[in-house]
Amino acid sequence: MTTTLPPQPEQVDSKGLKGGALSLLSSVVIGVASTAPAYSLAASLGFIVASGGALLAGVKAPGIVILAFIPMYLIAVAYQELNKAEPDCGTTFTWSARAFGPITGWLGGWGIVAADVIVMANLAQVAGSYSFIFAGDLGLSGVADLANDPFWSTVAGVIWIAVMTYICYRGIELSARIQYVLLSIEILVLVLFSIFALVRVYTGTAESYSLIPSLDWFNPFTLDFSTVIAPAILTAIFIYWGWDTVVSINEETENPTKTPGRAAIISTLLLLGTYALVTVAAVAFAGVGTSGIGLGNETNAADVFSAIGPALFGSSVLGHAAALLLAVSILTSAAASTQTTILPTARTTLSMAVFRALPEKFARIHPRFLTPTWSTIAMGAVSIGFYVLFTLISIQLLGALIGSIGLMIAFYYGLTGFACVWYYRKTMWSSFRNVIMRGLFPLLGGLSLTAVFIYGLQQYALADWLVDENGDNVTIFGIGAVAVVGIGALLLGVVIMVIWWVVKSDYFRGRTLPRHTDGDPAPVAQIAPAQNTRDDGPTSALPE
Repeated sequence: MTTTLPPQPEQVDSKGLKGGALSLLSSVVIGVASTAPAYSLAASLGFIVASGGALLAGVKAPGIVILAFIPMYLIAVAYQELNKAEPDCGTTFTWSARAFGPITGWLGGWGIVAADVIVMANLAQVAGSYSFIFAGDLGLSGVADLANDPFWSTVAGVIWIAVMTYICYRGIELSARIQYVLLSIEILVLVLFSIFALVRVYTGTAESYSLIPSLDWFNPFTLDFSTVIAPAILTAIFIYWGWDTVVSINEETENPTKTPGRAAIISTLLLLGTYALVTVAAVAFAGVGTSGIGLGNETNAADVFSAIGPALFGSSVLGHAAALLLAVSILTSAAASTQTTILPTARTTLSMAVFRALPEKFARIHPRFLTPTWSTIAMGAVSIGFYVLFTLISIQLLGALIGSIGLMIAFYYGLTGFACVWYYRKTMWSSFRNVIMRGLFPLLGGLSLTAVFIYGLQQYALADWLVDENGDNVTIFGIGAVAVVGIGALLLGVVIMVIWWVVKSDYFRGRTLPRHTDGDPAPVAQIAPAQNTRDDGPTSALPE
């Protein structure tokens, strides 16, 4: 029997990934790009403003966006502090297992995997559709009509997933360079969109139902928490979700104990400013009405920018160019996020395989590119399968995915907050700074996301929460589809966990990833972690 110590901060390149490949700037770019700002706003803003054609947050949408930032920041602090203790690419999986034990850790890892696989269906659908819209705007007659064709948009979406999977397979540095270009286009267009919309509103050249921004828009506390704020925040946290990618690539970052945490904090702050500006501009120009381009119109919910663009920019040559740029930003946003969604999932499953919580094949590293091989390819293949399956069942179900992803985000982000408090429970009292950063902030983040999860789930389970274009309820077994997809995905994880426990129980017996609390002696694993298999022979996944 072999004994091995858990990875220490100075040994973070032990899984075979390319250490030191990313700077702070590269990490921030990946963190912001991972949230897909343009796509996230296009797909979520309508659902924050209204649900099923009835107003939800309404003009208070900017306030909801800011309110949703608070738990995101608090959890980003938890990620930063836990990463200092153990910069492992498994993030929530590893930290939760250390704090609470193998079952909780496995479910935390599954939360990441499930959320990423499900969101890929949305990303692929948007990328596929906008590919044809963009081609049509370039003058290719008849091509734009294919955007509404389920078959061809699905084919294009599958191609996007395959291409981005290949890029992730080829190396983290190539992924970062591509993100620089895609994110630059995206942010520039969003800022120009906001400025143009606000200028038209304040100069009186906007729509008749446009609104002048008010400070009251930033006060969501006049709304009911259980029926309005909680479900709206579950949708709003979707637009912030993704910054944790910068922590999942910690083993490939310069100064891995500090840089990923700093990048996570910076990413959330940059997103707050971007989202607040764009949300105010969109609400002001389009209004929250339930007809026309109003954000309360359920027909606009899936893509508010497509509805706003023609009215905002007009039909002139300059207006056509601006609308084309907006389409490009959403296309590049969805494509960029497709790529950065594969990155954390592949590294989560890599870490799980190293600690034998998944088959050891997922721990394999490419000898040249130093990227997870099986984990990356499996993520792409499973995402394609899930996307095609949901498309065949019902296109409307894709609309249920955003809310269900919010449930899983709240689950594993909240779990990370609690794991931080429990991991540092013995040493946080050493300074006032640690009490706040390792105790209070993570605890508040975990509690707030738990409350949002519970109250949001109650609303999502209502049969009439989501309706299709014919006004029919979108349900599964008579329960709201959003709730069923979210909870069903988590329960599927329980089933897979039990199956793997029966097949191989080393991890679940605490033999490869023992529980550990800051301040206690480092635990000793009873069984050596899995080994990475490369073309040049097996190399130890973790140093003995």
